[in-house]
Amino acid sequence: MDKHSYFCFLVVSIVTVLVVSRFCFPIFGNLPPENLNYEKQSFEKHTILMSKAPHHPLDPLTIQEINKVREILSIYEPFSNSFPTIHSLAMEEPDKSLVLNWRVGNPRPPRRAAVIATLHDLVHVLSIDLDLHRVTRHTVNPTRGYPMVTMEEITSAMEVALANSEVQKSLLARGVKLKDAKFLTPSPGWFGAEEEGKRIVKLQFYSLEGTSNFYMRPIEGLTITVDLNIKEVIKISDTGKGLPIPRSKNTEYQYNGETEPPEIKPINPISIEQPKGPSFTVENGHIVKWANWELHIKPDQRAGMVISKAMVRDSETGELRNVMYKGFSSELFVPYMDFDEHWYFKTFMDAGEYGLGLLSMPLVPLNDCPRNSYYMDAVFVDGDGKPYVQENIICVFERYAGDISWRHSDSLLPNGEAPRESRQKVTLVARMTSTVGNYDYIIDWEFQTDGLIRVEVGLSGMLMIKATPQDFVHVKDDETFEPLVSENAIGVVHDHYITFYLDMDVDGVNNSFVNIDLIKEEVKSLKSPRKSIYKPYRKVAKKEDDAKVKLSLYNPSEFHVVNPSKLSRLGNPSGYKLVPTATAASLLDLHDPPQIRSAFTNNQIWVTPYNKNEQWAGGLLTYQSRGDDTLASWSKRNRPIENTDIVVWYTLGFHHVPCQEDFPVMPTVSSSFDLKPVNFFDRNPILRAAPASFDDLPVCSVRSSINI
Repeated sequence: MDKHSYFCFLVVSIVTVLVVSRFCFPIFGNLPPENLNYEKQSFEKHTILMSKAPHHPLDPLTIQEINKVREILSIYEPFSNSFPTIHSLAMEEPDKSLVLNWRVGNPRPPRRAAVIATLHDLVHVLSIDLDLHRVTRHTVNPTRGYPMVTMEEITSAMEVALANSEVQKSLLARGVKLKDAKFLTPSPGWFGAEEEGKRIVKLQFYSLEGTSNFYMRPIEGLTITVDLNIKEVIKISDTGKGLPIPRSKNTEYQYNGETEPPEIKPINPISIEQPKGPSFTVENGHIVKWANWELHIKPDQRAGMVISKAMVRDSETGELRNVMYKGFSSELFVPYMDFDEHWYFKTFMDAGEYGLGLLSMPLVPLNDCPRNSYYMDAVFVDGDGKPYVQENIICVFERYAGDISWRHSDSLLPNGEAPRESRQKVTLVARMTSTVGNYDYIIDWEFQTDGLIRVEVGLSGMLMIKATPQDFVHVKDDETFEPLVSENAIGVVHDHYITFYLDMDVDGVNNSFVNIDLIKEEVKSLKSPRKSIYKPYRKVAKKEDDAKVKLSLYNPSEFHVVNPSKLSRLGNPSGYKLVPTATAASLLDLHDPPQIRSAFTNNQIWVTPYNKNEQWAGGLLTYQSRGDDTLASWSKRNRPIENTDIVVWYTLGFHHVPCQEDFPVMPTVSSSFDLKPVNFFDRNPILRAAPASFDDLPVCSVRSSINI
């Protein structure tokens, strides 16, 4: 290389380093961390968490407000001698009308706290006025069932079980050292006599020896029942002494635990760059504004994440229009398919029994959430009612995956014109994850600039394994089977049903639910060579029974929520439609105890009139509930739902027949549903959006033709 060429090479190299280090610093080891605003975010979040007053009527309770609740309860006469166990302490939302009429700068509605506690074998449900500094409502045992179990209760039950000499003997007889014994507390459900008058927890054990993935090493056939009220072991079922504990080989899932790299070509690092920073803003920790969307996001101990007051701006008029008042995952039903004594009761209601928010853990930057994400913390309470901060359990970020918002190319225009118009799709995602024992749930609310909302649920984590003497399977046709996923390890067949609460307020509170049935029409004349077509048939649901929907491919429908008072220039009512994708329906008998408790899965769609007290599909008190306070029981009243404030409930389902690829940790499987505008806008709302240009982007790679 001559001196001139070498000089040019040095200039190009220096410029390349400067450009890349400015816009693409992740490829350099000592440059800033994944989120340039992380320290600023942490400071802002700390300020919000420690503030004495909320900024929005729907903001969660602050640390100061939680401490005030505890102070009020400590001097409340029924609890003056003994402070209760706190199972749930959250903000009691103001009346909907007050929230809808509130404006920034106006006096806020009264702040109240909703508390569920237990004391002396009784369940106490209280409402506390924080402004008046007193309890304003107190109900004892409002329904048959119990609140979410606390971590302190689970830990106490484990200590009680491990202190039992019979339990110790059973573990040692199987060759398990007490220090290697881990446990899970599967839902006891409700099956009658054993649960009558008792608040119980069942414990099953696993071996930690040789792996951190103890879920793959169950100690089969050993179930301990502990009475939580008296803190005693009341039953030991030990029937699996001859069963092996599945081996630890190849069960490790932590990256540092891998001794051999996979036999695949590594993927080069990838990151979506935003040289001007993200396009969304977060005001006061909860109000998110992005493109044409504005919404309120908050963590919740039971639901995990709640989306409220979702509004979209009309690109033609500039008006900010209401779409949804409130949306969240109301319940998550997981029944396992096994009659065995140690398995039949495993029919979880994860939200109402354990709390999706309480079981959320900090999200992993770059892997759970991309760069430039905004992270939200939560303030929850322990069993003593003391507040603690659960960091980074929600993230908000922009997604670009190379998808297309709209496009058209045309070669049929005159004069050789061939326009090619296309627009990239960038969306806003609010994400939370919850680790409920062995399973991990990923719940995304995704907002598009065309007005569509996509709700996606991802399933990952560990299978629930049943130990077996089998280490090889002989596949046979025409008979049932239990999936063998590894030596001595059966992946038990099960389902997942996530029921969503969707308080739609399309252009206002009063809405109607409309079935658009697609009806086949056969040709009755000889004027057409066609034999049949289909046409849409519109039917407005008058009462709840009219809106109970079991999905069918061969009786298809569209499901619209419309505002009959808001018509387009063409006379169509403004609306949104619920668009299901892949889903599943429960195959359990309607009289099976788990199905009675989870009768909200009997239909995929329900519509009820708005009722502030009807938010949890499995009932307010879900643990050991009996199914008499559920969405299905409320809907038996068959109330009017036309042109009024309505709530749509949609259940997204999965059947899971495990396979070897699910071992030892499952690749994420997901499904979703959409809330899509229908006659809500006068035309395509992103028609005039500008196309992307290379000039807008940083140069993150340089190809050099210089050879040294």
